[in-house]
Amino acid sequence: MPLLDLYPWSTALTLSTVTFLFTVIWGRSLVRWLKRKGIGKQIRVDGPQSHQVKMGTPTMGGWLFIAGVVIITVALNIFNLIQRNDEGRSILLPLVTLIVFGFLGAVDDWEGIKGKRIAEGLTARTKFTIQVLLAAGIGLVLYYGLDIHSIALPGVEERINIGLIYIPLVMFIVISTSNAMNLTDGLDGLASSIAIVAFAAYGGIAYLQGPWTYLVQFCFIMVGALMAFMWFNIYPAQLFMGDTGSQALGATLGVVALMTGQWLLLPLIAIIPVAEALSSMIQVSYFKLTKRMYGQGRRVFRMAPLHHHFEMLGWSETHTAQRFWIVNLLSAMLGIALALL
Repeated sequence: MPLLDLYPWSTALTLSTVTFLFTVIWGRSLVRWLKRKGIGKQIRVDGPQSHQVKMGTPTMGGWLFIAGVVIITVALNIFNLIQRNDEGRSILLPLVTLIVFGFLGAVDDWEGIKGKRIAEGLTARTKFTIQVLLAAGIGLVLYYGLDIHSIALPGVEERINIGLIYIPLVMFIVISTSNAMNLTDGLDGLASSIAIVAFAAYGGIAYLQGPWTYLVQFCFIMVGALMAFMWFNIYPAQLFMGDTGSQALGATLGVVALMTGQWLLLPLIAIIPVAEALSSMIQVSYFKLTKRMYGQGRRVFRMAPLHHHFEMLGWSETHTAQRFWIVNLLSAMLGIALALL
């Protein structure tokens, strides 16, 4: 490989390291501040009893990596943002997505900690309505602002223009990934480690496609910031990302996948969040169906989402998180391989 081809990788990996160092330095101060303000996790009583010891652990820690990503990305692209050139406009979309979904998650977290719905947060209808509006805006920006409305198929050289149907597909993908990552965030280190793999995979795909240099850099800035968050989130966690982080992560991952055109590979590259979401959907649907048919609801899983099912089978929290990470890593490797066809 020519030396010139290695430059984006060298820059991206350097930025990932710089972002990690920048973010982890002030992480301890954030943990202390959240504790002082009493912004602690409220554990739902219908969850595993082993999780009750986590009550009061500082949450809304998603701001740790969101702030790191925003500061480093803006500093790196300040000239492009001021000039409003194509690269500047393009980097704004994943960056703004991270921020606005972070704010939505923060409101949800705050409502569940200090509001009227302790341990519950915003109502499902309110949250979904806001997600729909935000996702519609993202779809319009992708279609009309960035002129992205195509799909890449493995083994097919030319991308396929799918027209206006692209906008509702964008909405579905952004909302689905946001909620799926939110469901995944139930074990120490799980959501962040899965997101690290997914963003690294799409960073690699963006590099292989070219000329998405700015997207490669953004993905690895995300990786560095998430590694800094994991420093405080690995078992036993000192800090939870909360909806602040999980909703922002999922929505941003969806946007990155859409910008590369390889969004068909997203269920493979993020197979664990997909499995978590499907397990919850299956559990709720089957319970309602059997209750209607037999008068008593039955369950497919011992507890949903999926990671709780394995905990109830006797897996420890760390074993579950690490095995899920291994599965997602292998699946993401397969996703990159398909993108190379």
